Amino acid sequence: MSRWSNLPVQEVGHRARGTLNDFQKFILRGNVVDLAVGIVIGAAFTTVVTAFVADIITPLIGIFGNIDLSRYAFTVHHSTFLVGTFLNAVISFIIVALVIFFFVVKPINVLTALHKSKTPDAPNTRDCPYCLSSVPLRATRCAYCTSPLQPLDPQQQQAPRV
Repeated sequence: MSRWSNLPVQEVGHRARGTLNDFQKFILRGNVVDLAVGIVIGAAFTTVVTAFVADIITPLIGIFGNIDLSRYAFTVHHSTFLVGTFLNAVISFIIVALVIFFFVVKPINVLTALHKSKTPDAPNTRDCPYCLSSVPLRATRCAYCTSPLQPLDPQQQQAPRV
């Protein structure tokens, strides 16, 4: 009985529940869930790109002849260096990078450029003439050097800064 009357032992359940609640908050944060989804999508995308390279792009290289670099190796003092296997991995990496660049990155950049706004956003800051820090347009004092600033007239506030 005296064994359970110890206050830290009695509080274990409360601390465990608090830790589990903290863990639940951590797991359900947007960043963790987004990262998990990104990893799963990335793994699935990796298999698609690998299959595309192995089944479509690599046979195109075979048109030039039966090239097999994996056989190239040399031995020094009973240690075998598989240079060909490494070259195959490097060539495969370059091919995958090129496929991702031309079939994923370039089209996404084109789509992103189509949805960009053509008109520049109106500025919401201006530079302090004394310390050259950025301050809000309607500020009457610089937050950095505390110099008094002249208020802008409404026409200057609407003009976009280039």
